[in-house]
Amino acid sequence: MDITIGLKGEARTMAEREDTAMEVGSGSLLVYATPCMVALMEGAACDAIAEQLPEDKTSVGTSLEISHISATPVGLEVWAEAEVTAVEGSTVTFQVTAYDEAGKIGEGVHKRVIVSTQRFLDKAYAKL
Repeated sequence: MDITIGLKGEARTMAEREDTAMEVGSGSLLVYATPCMVALMEGAACDAIAEQLPEDKTSVGTSLEISHISATPVGLEVWAEAEVTAVEGSTVTFQVTAYDEAGKIGEGVHKRVIVSTQRFLDKAYAKL
């Protein structure tokens, strides 16, 4: 596993009605929802390190501190970019930024931990 500072990833989508605050339950307006922006940011972070992970490993999000600074109407393309800024043991830190066609809509810091896929699932499903 060779995760290094500077690795970059990206995730893109269109802002659709089902991605709005009104539809996902995070507000009352037909604008791109913060939870959807968060998922896009996490997707970009996953993309940044995907090729460096062995088949039996994955990453799980553990923290995300973001600001959603501009509203996006339905119909615009949105994307997120992530860059690895630190690697400490199994914890990887990313700078994440989201954009729409008019400019920056959000930014923040995201942390993910590299885990054994099967061990993680076993532990989660042991709760049943």
